[in-house]
Amino acid sequence: MGSEIDDITDRPARPSVGKAIFSGASGLFRCAVDFVYPPVCAGCGVMIGRHGALCPTCWQSVHFIERPFCDVLGIPFAFDHEAGEGGRLVSAKAIADPPRYDRLRAVAIHDGVARRLVHGLKYRDRTELAIMMAAWMQRSGAEHLVQCDGILPVPLHWTRFARRKFNQSAELTRHLAKLSGKPLLPSTLKRVKRTSRQVGLTAKGRQDNVRAAFAIVPGHESDVFGKRLVLVDDVHTTGATVSSAAAALKRAGAAEVTVLTFALAISGPI
Repeated sequence: MGSEIDDITDRPARPSVGKAIFSGASGLFRCAVDFVYPPVCAGCGVMIGRHGALCPTCWQSVHFIERPFCDVLGIPFAFDHEAGEGGRLVSAKAIADPPRYDRLRAVAIHDGVARRLVHGLKYRDRTELAIMMAAWMQRSGAEHLVQCDGILPVPLHWTRFARRKFNQSAELTRHLAKLSGKPLLPSTLKRVKRTSRQVGLTAKGRQDNVRAAFAIVPGHESDVFGKRLVLVDDVHTTGATVSSAAAALKRAGAAEVTVLTFALAISGPI
């Protein structure tokens, strides 16, 4: 009898009938969804093999930011640079005008397909793009996401949030928190100043527009003090907004602030 019991317990467990039915139903549901909403390229709309991806043409046209780049501003160098003190590569721009944050990392240059993805998420309510974009951002900021104590978005003022109904930076942050397993801090930082839209303003105008625009929500000081944080935004242009947000975090005692964006606008010499 003992040997018969041992023989039975050594057999691999059979999948339950319910699980098999559920798996089959899920597969049929996915097929039905793909039939009604076939997967298309997120960049140009041509039909492709799966959702949340780019066609080969769009993929090849994205200007991904790879090393060598400035360790502070994240801007790529046009040619190889020799590492400076401590093995860091720092651009002349970062030396001349250090930002309020510790470093910035971005996925791609803000042009072409990358620009269309940013605009699709931000202005056309294509929140499904945030999943793909966040996965790319995780790769670009992997080293600092692993080391951080929390991830938080650049917040919208409540009046703008009420009109837009969602915050594109918060969407990216939510998916990044899931991918990285790091604490999501959606209510730690708030925008206390109702700023004008940054589009069309000069660099000085953008700085003036967002000066003292952010503050720590009362009761959330412990989220920031002594912590290494990753601040998430969709696109970095002049850096005025993230600099103001980073300044608020630093005043509250943040040990380190890494800015992680999907796209980086570059103008002028590097």
